[in-house]
Amino acid sequence: MVDLLSGIPPVIYGVWGTLTIVPLIANKIAPLFVEFSTGYTLFAGGVVLAVMIMPLLISIMVEVFRSIPGEMIDASLSMGATRWQTVKKVILRKSFSGIIAAVVLALSRAFGETMAVLMVCGNIVQIPQSIFDAGYPLPALIANNYGEMLSMPGYESALMFSAFLLFVIVILFNGLSRFTLNQIEKRYRFA
Repeated sequence: MVDLLSGIPPVIYGVWGTLTIVPLIANKIAPLFVEFSTGYTLFAGGVVLAVMIMPLLISIMVEVFRSIPGEMIDASLSMGATRWQTVKKVILRKSFSGIIAAVVLALSRAFGETMAVLMVCGNIVQIPQSIFDAGYPLPALIANNYGEMLSMPGYESALMFSAFLLFVIVILFNGLSRFTLNQIEKRYRFA
């Protein structure tokens, strides 16, 4: 099932978000917090992206857990540790860096996602005041305006700068995550 979900194109997730998540937010969730919302919000984009990256997260984490030697688990259990102690002290500690790497990889994919976010975020050029406001993410900006850039020379520069800015954000996020991961590995290396 996870492999099947990971093979679904992003536009299908966008259609699913438009047909189910947007009305749910507009009719049920947003009225609890704000006076009016169309449902095409940052919250809808977040939900669709979360569902979209779950298969990637799950498949990577399954591989991380499979890489733990069975002998380590058996040794922990044979020394009298309970199942929970084995999970906490052996499995999670041994796979912690792989879990962090999986989360970073999935979030990096979500940063650059275009179609699903384009379909559910509202595409209104404004600074959102809450998660129930529409937004205009960088990938959606680039996708919406790429065809028009050929007719306006200055516009091409602005879109290319937006693409460069998105690239820098992803690189900085990955660099910060790698630094944090190195610090965590140093801390738990001899623990």
